[in-house]
Amino acid sequence: MKKITTLTISALASAMLLTTGCSTNNGNKESAAKSVAVTEQSPAVEKVGYSLGFMMAEGNKEAVQDLNLDTFEKGFRDGYEGKESALTQEQMEEVLMAYQKEQEEKMVKDMQAKGGENQTKGAAFLAENGKKAGVQTTASGLQYKMITAGTGKTPKATDVVEVNYEGKLLDGTVFDSSYERGEPIEFPLNQVIPGWTEGLQLMKEGGKYEFYIPSDLAYGEAGNQGIDPNSTLIFTVELLKVKAK
Repeated sequence: MKKITTLTISALASAMLLTTGCSTNNGNKESAAKSVAVTEQSPAVEKVGYSLGFMMAEGNKEAVQDLNLDTFEKGFRDGYEGKESALTQEQMEEVLMAYQKEQEEKMVKDMQAKGGENQTKGAAFLAENGKKAGVQTTASGLQYKMITAGTGKTPKATDVVEVNYEGKLLDGTVFDSSYERGEPIEFPLNQVIPGWTEGLQLMKEGGKYEFYIPSDLAYGEAGNQGIDPNSTLIFTVELLKVKAK
């Protein structure tokens, strides 16, 4: 029943907002807004209701698309006031499960479409980027450019490396950066994306490279946080230290 609970929590959040000044679909925005005016001087019970509603809505506002606020408010008030439900428990669970399934299928289709678009953009980028001066392409399709040649050790896949890096999407959006965090990161080289495992074995300590990583050597169809499916990624990497595992 986890899915039902998620939708119910989202519904509760919206209902709280309705009772603390949110408008409905029928144009009663002004009257609804005037019904409760919450300020720092409001009674605690009003501030509690408003705070719960606002914070829960912020975290769940994408859970239900095109919500009919009129019927929603009716259902909330009936339940809160202990009235008989217009639908049985089984019917309500069935309709919410069907809605959840519909939204999941839509999300899958959207992600597939976005993945196809990203794959096309990535292929076009790599085709042009591979022609640029200083850019090398390996047998796997990984592209790299040396910015600074290192003089120290070259890591093996089984080594632990310490690096500074910045990761960008093709549009220039930075999705991850040790520079922004103010400290390098350390990890076993064989426990990261294939493009990193291969690329850093081309470097020496003290070196700085730029990597252009095809999606199949990055996060592929699954994507990652802040990274859409089939995204080609650009990393600037400084290899600071190589440590034997």
